[in-house]
Amino acid sequence: MTAPRGVQHSVSDGSAQGGLESVSTAERVASLTGVRAVAALLVVLTHAAYTTGKYGQGFAGLVYSRMEIGVPIFFVLSGFLLFGPWVRAAARGGPPPSVRRYAWHRVRRIMPAYIVTVLAAYLVYHFRTAGPNPGHTWEGLFRNLTLTQIYTDSYLYSFLHQGLTQMWSLAVEAAFYVVLPLMAYVLLVLLCRRAWRPGVLLAGLAAFVAVSPLSLWLVHSVDWLPDGARLWLPTYLAWFVGGMLLAVLQAIGVRVYALVAIPLAVVCYLIASTPIAGEPTTSPAALREALVKTGFYAVIATLTVAPLALGDRGFYSRVMASRPMVFLGEISFEIFLIHLVTMELVMVEILRYPIYTGSMVGLFVGTMVVTIPLAWLLHRFTRVRS
Repeated sequence: MTAPRGVQHSVSDGSAQGGLESVSTAERVASLTGVRAVAALLVVLTHAAYTTGKYGQGFAGLVYSRMEIGVPIFFVLSGFLLFGPWVRAAARGGPPPSVRRYAWHRVRRIMPAYIVTVLAAYLVYHFRTAGPNPGHTWEGLFRNLTLTQIYTDSYLYSFLHQGLTQMWSLAVEAAFYVVLPLMAYVLLVLLCRRAWRPGVLLAGLAAFVAVSPLSLWLVHSVDWLPDGARLWLPTYLAWFVGGMLLAVLQAIGVRVYALVAIPLAVVCYLIASTPIAGEPTTSPAALREALVKTGFYAVIATLTVAPLALGDRGFYSRVMASRPMVFLGEISFEIFLIHLVTMELVMVEILRYPIYTGSMVGLFVGTMVVTIPLAWLLHRFTRVRS
C-alpha cells in the first residue's frame, strides 16, 4: 500500500507522458489518493461485517465478505505507482530509477507507522484477554515487526496476532517491494533489451499474471509447502500486475472511462459474490474457487483504478479527488494499520456487543469515529517529511 506522498512522487515523474497532458498532475494525484480511502473503508466494512456475524447471511453475507476487495485495490495501486517510474524511463530512453533510493523510500514510508502499530497492539493486548492469541509471544513480536509472520506452517496457530490479522497483506506488499526491481529488470532489460517495446512488455506482464494460477495450483496440490504459502506473494501477483499493466497503458496513451469501467467492475463484484468464488474466507479451500476469486478480484480492482490512472475526468474522478476522500486517502494506510485494534475496543468497551452479534453499520461508524483521529495522529508523527 503505497503512501500518499509516494503517490505524489511517482505520478509527478513524467506527468506529461502517455497522452495525459490534459489531465493535471495534481488532479490525478488527488483522485488516486481518494481511491485509497475507498480501499481502506472497504477493509474496515468487511471486518465489521465479520465481527458482527454477517458473513453467514447467504448472498448478502458473501457481498459483505467480498468487501475485502479493498486489499486488491491497494495492490493494483502499488503496481501502477511503483512500476510507473521504470516504464516512463524506458519510454523516454532515460536511466532507470535508483533501486537504492526506491528501497529507502519504501522502508521509510511504511515501517515507522507499522512498528508503532505493532508495539501498541502488543502493549494493548498485554493488558487484555481477547480469546486465543497465539502470536502474542516474543517470537510473534519479532515475526510481526519484520513482516515474516506468514512464512511458517500453521500460521493461524503460531504467529497470528489478534489485533494484527490484516497484516498478512502488508507482508505480501513488502515482498512485492523486494521483487519489483527484479521484475522490472526481467521485463525491460532482458525481455525488451532496453528498448521501448510496449507490445513485448505487455506480453511479459501477461506471463507474470500466470504466476498466480500456477501458485494456486501448487499450494492446492502438494502437502510439502507450509499452509502459510497460500498467503505468499505469488498467489496475489496478478493483482499487482494489474497495476503494472495500467502503467504501461498510461505510457502508450490509452484512456479508460469510468462510465464503462465502474459498471463492469460492479457486475464482476456481484458475480464474485456468488458461491462461484468460494466461501467467505481469504483463501478458498477448492482450487477452482480460488482461481475464480483471484481472477475476478484482479479484474475488479484494476477496473476501479483504471479511469483514475488513464485520464478520466468525469464524476467518478471528481468524487475521488474531493477533499473528504483525499483526507481519508492520506491517512488510509494508518486506518488500515490500527482499525482492528480500535474495532475490538469499540465492540467490547463501548457498544458492548457479544462477538458475532450487533449492528455492522453501528460497529463500522463507531470504529471510524475512534480510528480517524488516531490514524491522523499516527500519520502526523510518522509520515515522510521532505
